[in-house]
Amino acid sequence: MEAYAKAVLYIIPVFLILMAAEAIYGFAVKKNTFRSFDTITGISSGITNSVKDLLGLTLVVIAYSWLYEKLALIEIESTVLVYVICFVCIDFSSYWIHRLRHHVNYFWNEHVVHHSSEEFNMACALRQSISSFFGIYSVLLIPAALLGVPPKVIAIVSPIHLFLQFWYHTRHIPKLGFLEYVIVTPSQHRVHHAINPIYLDKNLAAIFCVWDRAFGTFQEEMDEEPCVYGVKKAPMTWNPILINFQHLWLLMKDAWRTNNWLDKFRIWFMPLGWRPADVKDKYPIDYIDDPKDQIKYDTKASKALHIWSWIQLGMTHLFLILMLVNFTDIGFPNLFLYGAFLFIHIYASSELMDLRKSALFFEAVKCLGGLYWIWQTGDWFGLSSFWTIGAELTTGYFIASFLITTGFVVREFKSSEMHSAKGA
Repeated sequence: MEAYAKAVLYIIPVFLILMAAEAIYGFAVKKNTFRSFDTITGISSGITNSVKDLLGLTLVVIAYSWLYEKLALIEIESTVLVYVICFVCIDFSSYWIHRLRHHVNYFWNEHVVHHSSEEFNMACALRQSISSFFGIYSVLLIPAALLGVPPKVIAIVSPIHLFLQFWYHTRHIPKLGFLEYVIVTPSQHRVHHAINPIYLDKNLAAIFCVWDRAFGTFQEEMDEEPCVYGVKKAPMTWNPILINFQHLWLLMKDAWRTNNWLDKFRIWFMPLGWRPADVKDKYPIDYIDDPKDQIKYDTKASKALHIWSWIQLGMTHLFLILMLVNFTDIGFPNLFLYGAFLFIHIYASSELMDLRKSALFFEAVKCLGGLYWIWQTGDWFGLSSFWTIGAELTTGYFIASFLITTGFVVREFKSSEMHSAKGA
């Protein structure tokens, strides 16, 4: 975990620089692909995913090391060729994992957050899941195990394979000629994120598009069919934690409501979108059938609230950096407490962006909990070892954050009620 923490620490500035470059270019060419709250949601989702992975909150049902010990037909040394073989095997596995997530109800819940943005940009790439509870995907790495690819090589190549999928989440790069026949390009991935009927569940490959072409899931981006981004059941929230569990909650409700005992079981493993007949008729759901009908989710927030939300995102990064830098010294179980704090922090700020009054409750839990921790320990998870007045500054932040959030809740809801009154 310490090695992963260092990797995340190094990759954060790279991602931020690339997103900033994309945003600046978009403004320069008058083709902005970013929206303020949508971008904050994407980045916050990436942070929650990183924290979950750092805390090891996924139960690995079948470990790759076990498969390697039991199935390896040959033993090979860690040469360049081994890394190439490993990369191809991971990419092949990734294709089938991705295809599973797009076609089975339960597994879609692990992936829906990545498609939830109604924009398409590099911030969208950071929308990664926190709702995958069981790690069963090592099974799909059987080809690598048979070929004798060592577990340590898998551990090195896997994050590289994931990071290489970041760059093609953009609308600013056109088709890339002959590369369209070799690798996954921005054009191909725009298709993948679109809800147009012709584009649904297409272009599932991660790096090499040969898998899509070989297994019948390739679709070219067409000028006459502009991509419309998002999911057919719009999440209608900026809260990345809620987005992660909306589909799971729907499955749970349908399983509870149906009178058919077989349906209570099979709903989890049926094709995406399948619902029991008795529930489907009684509890209809609004889906976007025609992409032209899409109305992008937005909230009537003031400019000041947008600025404050970006400040809160900046604080999220500072808190995360402290966790990464001081990962070993914080240690377990305190890392679980720190992770819970970060989740509540993101939840509270997201509820405020959604203009929900519950934002004040979660902000109070965050700030009072933080102040209590400083009072009990005299420090903020080792911050004072880096900055002598760290605890005092963190105390000041918690007090200011609660007061400012209270002010926004009063102001924004009063403004919202005034708009509603005028509309009436």
